[in-house]
Amino acid sequence: MSLDVSPALLEQAERGEVDEAAFVDCVRTSLPYAWGMISSLVDRLKADGGEFADNLTPPPNEQARGQLLRALASDAIRGSLERHFGVRLAFQNCHRVAVFPLDPAVDQRLARFTSVRGQLLNQSPELRDC
Repeated sequence: MSLDVSPALLEQAERGEVDEAAFVDCVRTSLPYAWGMISSLVDRLKADGGEFADNLTPPPNEQARGQLLRALASDAIRGSLERHFGVRLAFQNCHRVAVFPLDPAVDQRLARFTSVRGQLLNQSPELRDC
């Protein structure tokens, strides 16, 4: 799953610094499923409050799964999304994405979510193919 980089954005990268807003827009248009998933979780976190908001529904197809993997496995993409939305992202498997507020009060909950124990407890036979 590659980003659809416009010639203008590629030219920026070749010259040096890239406008992060332009990069985020490239991610938004290139990875619409991942963008929609993350933005809906951010909206839910803002509306409901709490320590985090997460997704438990598997992606509808392999293309959508690939978009999530691409967005969250790339340090550049993940970091830009975190800065854009003002959250911390966590990822446990092919679909369990969570957003955490930038609040030290939830650091322990984030640590539990991203722990080895949390990863193991989130496994099931249905998830072994993802």
